[in-house]
Amino acid sequence: MRPGAGKLYRVTRMDEIRDMGAAQPPSEIQVLTIIGQIEGHQILTDDNKTTKYEHVYPLLAAVEESPDVKGLLVLINTVGGDIEAGLGIAELIAGMRKPTASLVLGGGHSIGVPLAVAAKRSLIAPSAAMTIHPVRLNGTVIGAQQTYEYFSRTQERIVRFVTDSRISRERLLGYMLRTGELANDVGSILDGEEAVSCGLVDAVGTLSDALKWLHENASKNAK
Repeated sequence: MRPGAGKLYRVTRMDEIRDMGAAQPPSEIQVLTIIGQIEGHQILTDDNKTTKYEHVYPLLAAVEESPDVKGLLVLINTVGGDIEAGLGIAELIAGMRKPTASLVLGGGHSIGVPLAVAAKRSLIAPSAAMTIHPVRLNGTVIGAQQTYEYFSRTQERIVRFVTDSRISRERLLGYMLRTGELANDVGSILDGEEAVSCGLVDAVGTLSDALKWLHENASKNAK
């Protein structure tokens, strides 16, 4: 129940989807959507679709603690966004004991890459893509050595997270620093098959593949 306009009304599954980007279906698998831009400490304008970390953090903690939830499915279609907010979500997913699976749909770009590989099983749809590029910052930048060192250290945090259990460091940096592929940037766009062949994502798959893996591993954990 939730207060509103002087009365209480029942929170429905559609309320959860609209407000949180997540809903508990009638099963043991919790669904979380990572869409649009990952919003950081500054609120984006109303014409942006966003994933808000202050919604996702407590939801993930609740999933880990709930005895009724046996696994987590993360559906990803994001252009990227705030690095620290995205890495925070990725760290929470990576630290869960319960089975977790991610499925990249459309795009898992920029900070969406760590979010995709954070799950224990990562899948990408055949038509989806992932963009890997160096750390960037919009707005005014102080042209000092300390700024470039900060960028380098921030980028290293991302590289270390992604390469802990996935693609090799050398290959990831090769994709990240590739020239000639993006019109106005340095980096690479990987389609589904290439993301798998280079070791970034586990497999090309669909929703049914992700759910099948989650149910199978939820059953193993229950034994």
